[in-house]
Amino acid sequence: MREQRHWLVTFPVRFLAEIVVLVLLAGAVLSYQYDLGERWFGWGKADPATEPAAVPPPEGLKLPATGVAPVVAHPSRTVPGDPAKVAAVVQPMLRKRVLGRHFGVLVTDLRTGRPLFRSGASTVTPASTTKLLTSTAALTALGPMARFRTTVRYLPASHRLVLVGGGDPFLASSPKQAAANYPDRADVVTLAQRTVAKLRTMKVARVRLAFDDSAFSGPAVNPHWPASYIPEEVVPPISALWVDEGQDADGYGFVPDPATRAAQVFRSALVSAGLRVGPKVDRVKTPAEATEVASVSSAPLGEIVQRTLAVSDNQAAEVLARHVGLAERQEGSFEAGAAAVLEVLRGLGVPLAGDRLYDGSGLSRQDVLSTETLNKVVRLAASPGHPELRDVLTGLPVAGFTGSLTYRFAQGPAAARGRVRAKTGTLTGVHGLAGVADDASGARMAFVVVADRVGALKNLEAQTLIDRIAGALGACSCGVGSRP
Repeated sequence: MREQRHWLVTFPVRFLAEIVVLVLLAGAVLSYQYDLGERWFGWGKADPATEPAAVPPPEGLKLPATGVAPVVAHPSRTVPGDPAKVAAVVQPMLRKRVLGRHFGVLVTDLRTGRPLFRSGASTVTPASTTKLLTSTAALTALGPMARFRTTVRYLPASHRLVLVGGGDPFLASSPKQAAANYPDRADVVTLAQRTVAKLRTMKVARVRLAFDDSAFSGPAVNPHWPASYIPEEVVPPISALWVDEGQDADGYGFVPDPATRAAQVFRSALVSAGLRVGPKVDRVKTPAEATEVASVSSAPLGEIVQRTLAVSDNQAAEVLARHVGLAERQEGSFEAGAAAVLEVLRGLGVPLAGDRLYDGSGLSRQDVLSTETLNKVVRLAASPGHPELRDVLTGLPVAGFTGSLTYRFAQGPAAARGRVRAKTGTLTGVHGLAGVADDASGARMAFVVVADRVGALKNLEAQTLIDRIAGALGACSCGVGSRP
């Protein structure tokens, strides 16, 4: 009995070494097989997907030692603007004989909003500087990556195909037309080809065609525009379905019914793709049971905004305003769009006291905006706190180089070219700029200069003088502590 107890006591000691070896061997096998060490303790090889820099080179490969890459561009030095210096360059240029008896000027520090110079009226007729508000509201309400879809839906019972407009402002009539413009654009010929390919899989060879432009509501022509705008082809009727922004086939004017022309171009493309299509094209409201068979999508909204601001595109701006109305008020009319733009801006903290807005492009002479509103929108677009609005800033024309400022700023200081980015605003008797100026000393300023009662014989002179005022801001050394 004593020997048996002795054997039981000495057994673990006798075989301890063998047990330890077996456990370690089993652990090693399991760790290798199931990566337990890496998962439990962080052991193992670096993951090339998450730690590419930690992955060692293959055996035998010798890599040269890496150094610190040279600086490509140094951060720009930013200093506060000096009100006295700004006044010294702007005040002497404010000539009523040229600008007329009603103009407004406001210059602020771009980062802080601190006023640097103010003169004249606090509210003005904004003309196309209104597009700054429309673009800012659209990016806020929809996001810079939003796209607008044009779809085709099919009703098997009636063999009806419906072209449905989704409010793509840049939908093109052909791939060639789409490729000739920035940004990349969808076109109805490509849409027709996709439609026919899908219908073939459905064994459909003949259809009746209709179109649906009901996404936008209310009048197609803004009642707050002068009656001459349509006959003089200043702007087309605004539609949720058009090609080439409502232009006619020659591109020299606008058609009276943009949606009908879009449907006719689409019908021709369907026929060219081999589909038999009835001759009549009807305007309908698409039934809910219709099946989508094909679609094309616009460029991202951010790119659309950049183009709209760069060339001051009235048609695109009006379409964007209606999209804001749909997003905020579920109504795509002129009235809902203008109201929704102001509502979105109010939510961003833009002061709107006394502002009146009737469209998205600024074509209405009844629009009234304060210089403070325009200035605040510019500062929002440049704010690090609103990266979703950056396309407003990058879309602004550059003085002497791009967009609607390409051939301007010929007079005044050459140093201003490239230092001023601004949205133009022009109607008969109205001239303005609203944007940013980065001067030589590192001062960054937001500015608004609008004259809205310019004499008939002073229009060109007033435009040139406003360019020179903005140019003086870009060329000066208006920063605190800098030499004037």
